[in-house]
Amino acid sequence: MIRRELARARRAGNQPLHLPARQPEAAAMPENVVVECGWGRWLPAQTWRDPAALATALLQERPGQRDIAFYVEKPQVVVASAPQQLFLDPSDAFRLHLSAYRTQRAARRGFNLRRLRTRADVAAVNALYRTRRMVPVDPQRVWRERANRTVTYALAEDCSTGEVIGVAMGLDHVEAFGDPQHGSSLWALAVAPQATHPGVGEALVRYLAEHYLARGRAWMDVSVLHDNQQAIALYNKLGFQRIPAFALKRRNAINEALFTGPSEGLDGLNPYARLIVDEAVRRGIHADVIDAEAGYFRLTLGGRSIVCRESLSELTSAVAMSRCQDKRVTLKLLAAAGLAVPAQIDADDAAARQAFLSAHAAVVVKPVEGEQGKGISVNLSSADEVAAAIERAHAFCEHVVVEQYCEGEDLRIVVIDFRVVAAAVRRPPVVVGDGVSTVRALIEKQSRRRAAATGGESRIPIDDETGRCVRTQGWTLDSVLPADTRLRVRNTANLHTGGTIHDVTAELHPTLRASAEKAARVLDIPVTGLDFLVPVVDGPDYVIIEANERPGLANHEPQPTAERFVDMLFPRSRAISGDPQA
Repeated sequence: MIRRELARARRAGNQPLHLPARQPEAAAMPENVVVECGWGRWLPAQTWRDPAALATALLQERPGQRDIAFYVEKPQVVVASAPQQLFLDPSDAFRLHLSAYRTQRAARRGFNLRRLRTRADVAAVNALYRTRRMVPVDPQRVWRERANRTVTYALAEDCSTGEVIGVAMGLDHVEAFGDPQHGSSLWALAVAPQATHPGVGEALVRYLAEHYLARGRAWMDVSVLHDNQQAIALYNKLGFQRIPAFALKRRNAINEALFTGPSEGLDGLNPYARLIVDEAVRRGIHADVIDAEAGYFRLTLGGRSIVCRESLSELTSAVAMSRCQDKRVTLKLLAAAGLAVPAQIDADDAAARQAFLSAHAAVVVKPVEGEQGKGISVNLSSADEVAAAIERAHAFCEHVVVEQYCEGEDLRIVVIDFRVVAAAVRRPPVVVGDGVSTVRALIEKQSRRRAAATGGESRIPIDDETGRCVRTQGWTLDSVLPADTRLRVRNTANLHTGGTIHDVTAELHPTLRASAEKAARVLDIPVTGLDFLVPVVDGPDYVIIEANERPGLANHEPQPTAERFVDMLFPRSRAISGDPQA
């Protein structure tokens, strides 16, 4: 439909379309306009004549929301009305003149663009916003206003999975306040960090640009944080030009990083440590960074002080930690407790290895001690593959084990204070062909996206194991993958080697939950990430293959992993935090 309207707009010489008499620009521009956006309110400042009134409106922001006044002509005057509560947003504004916009020739891609249609779409948008640490929308408000012409939600949907992998929200200024300049704006653009398809963000921006061009709008603006180089590069590519427009916001917990500046030492923490420290600071717990690069920090409240390395704290004993680090000991203890684990042998005896391979058809080779999936080779079926994998594993640890290969979903269950808090299926990295790029180039593109989305924590290594995995499927790293062809490039699902993670906490079978909590007690470890292999997450069958003494809690948002971790360290802070579960 947008394409047909675009054609009509083109025939009209790209001039604004004649609008029906009912359109608001036929009347005088209203004053003091407020637009509900779900995540907060948008206040177009050109409709506010009194700076003090605009300041008062911003101070009426609801808890958990983020209001924004945009196009503020004299921001210093508005801030002067409430200098302790308002601040100038450190964002740059860009404008795309739609008369100069050129559509892109249709390309093959593995996702569709469409409008918001169902309540499930609203839930998917919120899940996406939470993953990107953005303010979620009010589901009931968004659903109730879904037919409102002022606000438009554009969604990107994966053709294969049906998953919503991107969202952008547009505001029509003519519908909102009868804008005589015929403007529009783009807000709240988010793309799933695990999306395998390139160009999702660009496609969403183009969708809204063409939507507003078809409506006869003259331009589309966007406000973006001054240091968001990736977003700015995208807007520059599409022809946006910087404009002198200012935005004001209220000082609140959501915006704190924008008006307090960098926290001393905290910006050097990785995402796994920073998530915990931010939650602690929010509760009034003092945080000292000991070694940002290694993830060490100290939390102090009253007379209680605890040193942590990410989710590993002084509450985890050295004995419990050693039980998890040595994969032989882990499985031995769990098996003795009656929990299901795969068969396992030491890798040193060649004859025993051959017998083990004959008995199990396929095996896994892994270092006895290691993390982040390093040195692990999966689904090996020949003696030569096993021998080569053992040699690779020895680069990471002196001792190596050969383990029975068990098929199934790779399920990580996080247990904190001996209770399950989160569960997620981890899947190996996949690239999708475009008919032009080599497998190597596709991996590099995907790796850059994953690294950018995770602060450098997740990348797909191009190594012998990646090459082996690709060859077993009939391709090489230099093959050009046909359009829409999906290729798994690693057999392991570890996030640090490019794997993706999908929350399944609500679907977890009671047997899996009980087994995870029992395993944590057997190992006597208060915080652990247990790796299960399961046929289905809502069924009772499983094997436990590993226990991680320092699970990455940031990987399991929106589940309250950081909250429950700080609850465990400082039980009395739960009441301080205002947690409704207190």
